[in-house]
Amino acid sequence: MKVSTARILCLATLLCAIGCQNAHSAQTIVVGSKIFTEGYVLGELAAQTIEASSPPVPVTRKLGMGSTGILFQSLTTGAIDVYADYTGTLTEAIIKNPQLKSQEQIQAALLKLGLVMSNPLGFNNTYALAVREKFAQDNDLRTVSDLARLKSTLRAAFSYEFMDRADGYPGLAAKYHLELNQKNVNRMEHSLTYQAIDQNAVDVIDVYSTDAKIRKFNLRVLRDDLNYFPVYQAVWVARKAFVDRYPAQWEALRRLEGTIDENTMLDMNAKADIEKKSLAQIAADFRGAQARVSDSLGGGIARRTLEHLSLVAISLVFSIVIGVPLGIAAVRFRAAGQAILLLSAMIQTVPSLALLCFLIPLFGVGTKPALVALCLYSLLPVVLNTFTGIRSINPRHLENARAFGLTRRQILFRIVLPLASPMLLAGVKTATIVSIGTATLAALVGAGGYGAPIVSGLSLNDVPTILTGAIPAALMAWFAHGVFEFLGKFLIPAGLQVRT
Repeated sequence: MKVSTARILCLATLLCAIGCQNAHSAQTIVVGSKIFTEGYVLGELAAQTIEASSPPVPVTRKLGMGSTGILFQSLTTGAIDVYADYTGTLTEAIIKNPQLKSQEQIQAALLKLGLVMSNPLGFNNTYALAVREKFAQDNDLRTVSDLARLKSTLRAAFSYEFMDRADGYPGLAAKYHLELNQKNVNRMEHSLTYQAIDQNAVDVIDVYSTDAKIRKFNLRVLRDDLNYFPVYQAVWVARKAFVDRYPAQWEALRRLEGTIDENTMLDMNAKADIEKKSLAQIAADFRGAQARVSDSLGGGIARRTLEHLSLVAISLVFSIVIGVPLGIAAVRFRAAGQAILLLSAMIQTVPSLALLCFLIPLFGVGTKPALVALCLYSLLPVVLNTFTGIRSINPRHLENARAFGLTRRQILFRIVLPLASPMLLAGVKTATIVSIGTATLAALVGAGGYGAPIVSGLSLNDVPTILTGAIPAALMAWFAHGVFEFLGKFLIPAGLQVRT
């Protein structure tokens, strides 16, 4: 009965959270963005433009959600309504037909997917390769073709997306005969490649042509002399359902078409990357409006704390409801028990980002895949400690209980679980602390929490912003440890408590 009640409460909590999220999303326009500076700037600009439109509609910002694949999945599933993308990316990575060149062709292809594209905003942000100015002078580098002379010793740092996309490194290497030594090619997050080249750890990186850090780190952009990279005109991409429901807001976004040239976009990126101005102020300055009052530091942390706490708490309830019975079953059924333990361990070895990507097609983007992933990651400590705690019980205690006529159910709840409670509670505590850390990755699928400022700070190279997520997460883990120490005094029989 206790397990059944817990299961019902857990399910009700999850349904309530999901229902509230869906109700909230249905009443607002959700603006997303990619996980780099320009994506954040354009996302904030879109949000402010919609908020200033008539009639006014509330906007939910889900900025810095991840790469192209995650944003596209978010759009098609309705997790977001609109975001900024690029024509070259749309044809190469989404439509997967690089032969489409005209806006009309791209728009027609997107319409078949239930999407709508605006006309270009006015600038082309294409891929490019860049090297340090001194390195370029020392090696007489002006074009991408010149790199072929150094390919045996050239050290590179390329972003994950650039390494995997057809219009990224694979095609570039074939076009320019630039097959670099794989030992010298490092994959890393885009914003960190600038730090790598500034510290002379690498010689060449991929950049976006409107990156402000090109100026900041005095880099030379190599001319694409074979015209490999396609045109990447910035555009708004939206769900057709959103355009049909909010025509005035879509028209407000379209009034930005042709108004942002490359220098303007580069200057806005510089304000974010170099001058460390807020996204709200940058977008407001472009619009000639007064910046909205952003959340105070305390208010922002409080909101993130509620988001993070709900992710951890709901997933933890599920992991207990599922994990404890599995641990009991692993003891009772030896053959199946080894399979249960092995499966739990295998899930733990799957990289968290990979697991989230696997879950997106099943659960969409947002809270649901994050909760499922956190629950799966919490299973191993709960299952293993339940199994170990029960196995460590002296068999004589169970024999005595049976001799007194206790039923199997009575033995489980009056003898087995109380005696195993120290190990069981330790497993739940471990699962909780692991979930607090892992939940920071939920921001990459739009689930919020402390990961949002961490991801944003990494993209903008803003350490204070990173700390507003990292420090509260560490404090929450510390607080959770204290809570479980306190609970142990009530849940663990007095004779089994460790005396200090």
